Amino acid sequence: MIPSEEPRRIPSTVGGLVYLIVVATTGFGLLIIAFGPWRRGVVLIGAALIVGALARAVFRDRDAGMLRVRRNRWIDVLMLGGVGTALILLASVIPNQPA
Repeated sequence: MIPSEEPRRIPSTVGGLVYLIVVATTGFGLLIIAFGPWRRGVVLIGAALIVGALARAVFRDRDAGMLRVRRNRWIDVLMLGGVGTALILLASVIPNQPA
């Protein structure tokens, strides 16, 4: 008798779901940059990366899914959080250009 296998979930980890949310939010931010106020789009992308960093800090390695890029969790957190913070800071610091 063959044991019944549990159907595979897509994504198979909670981190994979967070990763998909970060990617979708980044895509939406790029659309905002292309067709609307670019600062809001950049801030949205930065916020998505910070959410990814927080999720990577909280989830165990086996639950992190695609958020787990390196063996060391804190390097992933530092990279995602650093780039997200830099994007938000740069969007708020760059002065408006005359039209």
